Amino acid sequence: MASEPNPIAERLIAAGAIEFGEFTLASGQKSPYYIDIKTAMTDPALLGEIARAVATREPFEMVAGVAVGGVPLAVATALVSGRRFAIVRSQVKDHGKANPVIGDVRGRQVLLVEDVTTSGGSALYGVDELRRAGARVDCVVTVVDREGGAEERLASRGVRLVPLVRAQELLNR
Repeated sequence: MASEPNPIAERLIAAGAIEFGEFTLASGQKSPYYIDIKTAMTDPALLGEIARAVATREPFEMVAGVAVGGVPLAVATALVSGRRFAIVRSQVKDHGKANPVIGDVRGRQVLLVEDVTTSGGSALYGVDELRRAGARVDCVVTVVDREGGAEERLASRGVRLVPLVRAQELLNR
């Protein structure tokens, strides 16, 4: 019995979010395909649809995203849910306050959002920085999980990975 099509996967495909060729991912892995969620999310209708899906997946007090890809997703989810958001800097600045986390996450249940996960490195970085800042983080919602080990790596740290779309849903067309 065939499963129902995933509407977000369908929208990502229609937006041209999957490209084929030779790519080096942030994890350093080589891949014959690239999933470009950042460009796809520049469409406000698609970003809104993704944000609504994220906002209803898991309970949270605050949403956070790692710069760059997670930030528009965190902002959109905050707007849809009416909850505050935080930004995890991709690298600490040597000027100003130099805080790795922008926003007061201390003592709050924070949902970390990611555009794409492969090995989980960026998500783990975000979880670690949020926890150091005093947040409670036990779930990461990703738009697309490339199924490259992120789920297992996060689970080893007590964090669940909840994908809106799995890479196979985009590839098996």
